[in-house]
Amino acid sequence: MNITDVRVRRVAKEGKMKAVVSITIDEEFVVHDFKVIEGEKGLFIAMPSRKATDGEYRDIAHPINSATREKIQNIILEKYEQVLAEEPVEEAEN
Repeated sequence: MNITDVRVRRVAKEGKMKAVVSITIDEEFVVHDFKVIEGEKGLFIAMPSRKATDGEYRDIAHPINSATREKIQNIILEKYEQVLAEEPVEEAEN
């Protein structure tokens, strides 16, 4: 499996969610709605999920092993950091 494209949409509002991401796998399959979250130990990703009838959120797409989860997370967070670095820095008003 190769992740051939990563699209990052930053979230403008304050809070723990920093971006929503879509990935393309092997230039053939797209998965939307990964979330970049700022946690106590740094950034991590949350898998696409949906709210169930019991109020809990359930992943609707996820890797079946930790190595693949780590690979996806590393690629997404690397692209997120790249997007942050490319944005112009706003100057403070005097």
